[in-house]
Amino acid sequence: MRRRQVLAGAVVAVPFLVGAAAGPGPTPDAGEAFRFDDPDIVESSGLVAQDGLVLTTNDSGDSGRVFVVDPRSGSTVGVTSWPSDPVDVEALAPAGPGQVWVADIGDNRAVRDSVEVLRVPVGRGDVAATPTSYELVYPDGARDAEALVRHPLSGQLFVITKGIFGGTVYAAPPALRTDRPNRLVEVGEAPGIVTDATFLPGGGGVVMRTYSQAYVADFPSWQPVTSWDLPAQDQGEGVAAAGDGLLLSSEGARSTVLSVPLPDEARAIDLRGTAWTALRWVATARGLPL
Repeated sequence: MRRRQVLAGAVVAVPFLVGAAAGPGPTPDAGEAFRFDDPDIVESSGLVAQDGLVLTTNDSGDSGRVFVVDPRSGSTVGVTSWPSDPVDVEALAPAGPGQVWVADIGDNRAVRDSVEVLRVPVGRGDVAATPTSYELVYPDGARDAEALVRHPLSGQLFVITKGIFGGTVYAAPPALRTDRPNRLVEVGEAPGIVTDATFLPGGGGVVMRTYSQAYVADFPSWQPVTSWDLPAQDQGEGVAAAGDGLLLSSEGARSTVLSVPLPDEARAIDLRGTAWTALRWVATARGLPL
């Protein structure tokens, strides 16, 4: 978002304060992963690391496009674009090899009747795409959101809203439809001012970031596990799981992407949750009781 949110990063939902009663931990050692060298990347809002590449998109006001960046150099090696201008793209989520979900879900004034996600091809080289759009509708009125996550096993999408005093997690239908709006279902709570989020690699936990802190929630309960301070950024709006840690992006021209290791508690919740999540997904797919 273009508006600066002074003090907003410190405002969180009460359940997350209770769940992390000891308070945020210290900032893990951060290092510079790379710097965007493309002058067209001025407001990195969404971030995904996959296929050895990093994908990002600009905040609201840009045309429909995703930048494909080589993290070894920071250079843009491909751009996927499409003809229809989005309303307010705020997030990206992995969609499998060579594809990414684009989340046109921003709604600062909470006036949109529906929002949408698009699945687009990405990779080295420029691509002119005609993506399929999937309409999403909240069950309780319009909401502003800046985070979209995709479960790495089931592929199900979740939207995390950006409330000042706390957000809400909504699940999309497991199989999205193009012939009618897809109704979202409330499944959990989130901290306030979530600017992006990512599933941990095993699917057992979700990292949600604000401008200044990171919060880990268990999946599928969405209960808070731990939190910690993030390194200072101009306006941090992107987070992606990468290897054993996280990548963090910020708005601003030629901005730096930081690399941050995961705290031990975050790694533990992902390991514990991975086996259960896989069992639950297989049982659900086969119609078996748990």
